[in-house]
Amino acid sequence: MLIEGKFAMKAPLQKVWDFLLEPGTLASCIPGAEKMEAVDDKTWEGIVKQKVGPISVKLNFTQTLSDVQPPKHLKAVGRGSAMGGAGTFTQETIVDLKEIAGGEVEVAYSSKVNIVGRLAVFGERIMRAKVKKVGAEFTSNLQKKLESQVGG
Repeated sequence: MLIEGKFAMKAPLQKVWDFLLEPGTLASCIPGAEKMEAVDDKTWEGIVKQKVGPISVKLNFTQTLSDVQPPKHLKAVGRGSAMGGAGTFTQETIVDLKEIAGGEVEVAYSSKVNIVGRLAVFGERIMRAKVKKVGAEFTSNLQKKLESQVGG
């Protein structure tokens, strides 16, 4: 599944970049995030709780920054599994920041998510809707937090 989006906000580019690399701050934007801890300067581990159809799952995951070009581009790859064997997932996310007119920064992102196991049994349509919903909530939360903490 591919999820893409972008939004603009009034803030200095470097502040937006620094914000994106704060694991505790990002965790507070992820719907259902219960934990996110830095392993090192490029790797985070966490737990996210989600409900998909009749199944409620906790997902353990590891996220690693694999391509970082400050302050404009980052690529993160992740993998994880649902506690109780409900499935596994991999994801690759790219975030690009660009200064645009009026002192604004455009935040553009794309994320490829692959899910296998019992979670995938619900079919791509249900999983795509769930992933899009979580992605939209994350983006909304991120935008609000960015505007309140680093917005100019």
